[in-house]
Amino acid sequence: MTLLEQQRERARLAIGEELKSLLYHPSPEVLYALLDNPALDETLLSLLLARKDLPGEILESIAGRKNFLKSYVVKKALAFHPKAPRLVGLRLLRDLYLMDLAQLALSPGVLPELKRHAEEYIIARLPQLPLGQRITLARRGPARVAGALLASGHAQVLGIALDNPRLTEAQVLKVLWHEKLPQSVVLTVANHRKWSQSYNVRLALVRNAGTPLSLVLGFLPHLTIADLRELAAPGVVPDNLRKYLEAEVRRRMRSSKAKADAESRSDTK
Repeated sequence: MTLLEQQRERARLAIGEELKSLLYHPSPEVLYALLDNPALDETLLSLLLARKDLPGEILESIAGRKNFLKSYVVKKALAFHPKAPRLVGLRLLRDLYLMDLAQLALSPGVLPELKRHAEEYIIARLPQLPLGQRITLARRGPARVAGALLASGHAQVLGIALDNPRLTEAQVLKVLWHEKLPQSVVLTVANHRKWSQSYNVRLALVRNAGTPLSLVLGFLPHLTIADLRELAAPGVVPDNLRKYLEAEVRRRMRSSKAKADAESRSDTK
């Protein structure tokens, strides 16, 4: 019997501290043999899965054994492992608890595709969630989830979602482009201390039919003349707003001309 064969046999039969020490063995063959050891319980398997250098083949082998997957702890450790094969991760997502899905979507070592699917699972569950869980996700969930909660228009979630440090401008803009967006969302964004100061958000609010005219008029002086002209093009905004945009363009043109004339007179003196 070769040394490797001896080590594999030892791995299949080891118990106690010897078994625990074999969890850190560098040989994949020994680790494969270890998976057949009846003493390898949930605690020891979790220690094994804590190794970031585990080969994907070992992870796939663990995921293929139904007796191991009876443990939620093992399923979660597999899904979170940075070397988990793509199909293994996708298969395990549907079994993860809601807040574990949120944690996975925020984990830096997880494949972007898995993060995206985790976010989609969460978003699909949002309508059935109790208010407490929606508030928790609005406060510290991923950007896409915060955006979906913002778009829902729930009064007790809006402000919390907008204060989420992970919420991005891109998600806020995506929400403002929604058709039939509740006006409460528009008003909350337009009055938010952070997002109401964003140029692109102001531009989106002016475009949004649900933004009250009084708020729109307050944003116009802060838009560039190029954007004002684009917004004033036929079909972009309602006709009643177009006249205010055109008036603001004319005001800017007069102001610019008056400034140029004043500078010209100053230069001739």
